[in-house]
Formats: sequence, C-alpha cells, structure tokens
Amino acid sequence: MFFPCESIVLRTTAPIEIIDITTLVQTRFQGYGIVQGQVTLFSPHTTAFVCLNEKEPMLQRDMLDFLHRLVPADSDFRHNRDPVDGRLNAHSHLLGLLMTASQIIPVADGRLLLGGWQSIFFIELDGPRDERRLLMQVSGEQ
Repeated sequence: MFFPCESIVLRTTAPIEIIDITTLVQTRFQGYGIVQGQVTLFSPHTTAFVCLNEKEPMLQRDMLDFLHRLVPADSDFRHNRDPVDGRLNAHSHLLGLLMTASQIIPVADGRLLLGGWQSIFFIELDGPRDERRLLMQVSGEQ
C-alpha cells in the first residue's frame, strides 16, 4: 500500500545548517501503522538535501567546517555575477553536487531500520529560509 506524499515544513536559520529530523520523521511514520515497507524522503530543492549520518556535536561542527572550506561562499562564481533569483548561491549548488535529494529507509516490525549511529538530517546550503519542504512517502503493509 502506498500513501500520499506528506510535506514536512522546515525553517532554517543559518547559511549552512544541519538539522536532525530523525524524531520528526519517526513520529510522523508511526501514524501510518506500517509493519513492513519503506519510507522515502525527498527534498524538492536544488540547495537543500537529506542525508543519513552520525549525530555527534563535534562531528557536526567538523561537517560544517568542511562544507565552508570545500566551496567558499565568497569565491568568484559565474552564477553569482547575474543571479536569476537574486541569491549569491553558486557555492550552495556546487556543494549539492556531493549530496543526495532523497533517502529510502527500510521498515521492519514497525520500525525504521536506521543503523545504530544513523540519524536523518536535512542539510540547508542556502539559508536562512522561512520555508523548506521535505516530502515523505510511506509504503508497505499494515
């Protein structure tokens, strides 16, 4: 059984931000009563993504530092010379080349099968933004 896509609305507060959405996704998922199946998460943005990784404060700071160093926002990018939406966000699009817009998480015995160290993160690369959306679709057997 497939359920309709559900929107998860998020607000971001920093230019680059890592938001732990694990509890939010688990809470929403529980409402479906799925025993076996999967949850698909999809970011319909070109500068915001979803990933699985470890939630550890020092590692998260390392991740942010890495992203800032990898593609500095103040570099001279052609996209920023005449931005179509007024945002100087070429660095955000370039960082997005290394990320994925979706994740599929298996479900067994009514639980998301995340690894022991895995959390679900929404990664903002072009914030802050008043509204970002993450689409969630649940499928499986009740």
